[in-house]
Amino acid sequence: MRILSVGCIHGNKKFVEDLAQKAEDENVDLVILAGDLSSHEGNTEGVIGPFLKKNKKVIFVPGNHDSLATADFLAEFYGVKNIHGYSVRYKDIGIFGCSAVNCGINQINDKETYDLLKKGFESVRYLKKKIMVTHVHPAGTKMEKLSQFVEGNKAVEKAIKQFKPDIMLCSHLHEGRGLEEKIGTTKVVNVATKPQIFDV
Repeated sequence: MRILSVGCIHGNKKFVEDLAQKAEDENVDLVILAGDLSSHEGNTEGVIGPFLKKNKKVIFVPGNHDSLATADFLAEFYGVKNIHGYSVRYKDIGIFGCSAVNCGINQINDKETYDLLKKGFESVRYLKKKIMVTHVHPAGTKMEKLSQFVEGNKAVEKAIKQFKPDIMLCSHLHEGRGLEEKIGTTKVVNVATKPQIFDV
């Protein structure tokens, strides 16, 4: 399966249109959006539709700029999957996620973050390959050290160590965009504003 993942779109319709074209040109099977589809709950028009016009499957988690109500609305309106606390299966690949937002008005606490990730993981634990998606990056990483004020999420770090997904996708920290590192056997990739394409 070929996947395109990006986060922190922040309502930029032109950016999304370019990404949708890239998804078509690269023959992508699935688009994973790692939160902050909007900017401070602003206009969400055009943040998902262009992918669907190219016949691409889309799943996402909300970010700190997206309320859960907005995320649920987008999922229902476009017929796509919000995997905040849930999971999806594509062949032998399980994908589970949670916003993991630990700042602002849409934040959830560490226990809820971990419990939601565990709930999603339990549904796909038997599958050969697993991808975990959050908005906020894990604590204890190099990317966390790139900012003086944006903390990583300790519950996300714990979930990675417990569930050992093959790939973990996050965004949130723009300074860390494109950065890849490892936590144990898990490849952690920051896709904030910088789309990544990979085959699983």
